[in-house]
Amino acid sequence: MKLVLASKNAKKLKEMNEILSGMGVEVCLQADAGVDVDVEETGSTFEENSLLKARAVMEASGLAAIADDSGLCVDALNGAPGVFSARYGGEGLDDAGRYRLLLSNMPRGQARTAKFVSAIACCFPNGDVLTARGECPGTIAFAPMGEGGFGYDPVFFLPKLKKTFAQLSPEEKNAISHRGLALQAFQAELEKYLNR
Repeated sequence: MKLVLASKNAKKLKEMNEILSGMGVEVCLQADAGVDVDVEETGSTFEENSLLKARAVMEASGLAAIADDSGLCVDALNGAPGVFSARYGGEGLDDAGRYRLLLSNMPRGQARTAKFVSAIACCFPNGDVLTARGECPGTIAFAPMGEGGFGYDPVFFLPKLKKTFAQLSPEEKNAISHRGLALQAFQAELEKYLNR
């Protein structure tokens, strides 16, 4: 089965394929399906945004489309950056600029607890929709560590492992990350869907 990813993020595509390829699912970029859709993320939740993206790409391509909307929710920042994680600080910032801004906005003396959230939606041309969610708790490091991953990975610290997401191998990260857990849940939903 082939799914079109409602994203242009090649790193997200790689993570999805690493997790879903075991069940014969191939995920491709929009460009490979001959479409180029930019969806305005107007939802107030990760679920709403992932559904908006998956539905738009499914309608444009005529193929089943999968979308992930994910972000970092920091308790001391009242859940921010949340659904605005990719746009935190405005359009001019890259990943490093965003996590540096996050570090500078962390209130002193408050708990640094946080969680990564991923909501996945898959829309099929027949109108069927599958959804899944994954969460990974952690804390915000005091400084970036590690070279792997992307986004906020260098500052998202896992106390049990004593490492940031950026210090984990792709296999280690996929086993415990918000997206890895959401994709595992999605995989279970997809298996039920295909075997009904």
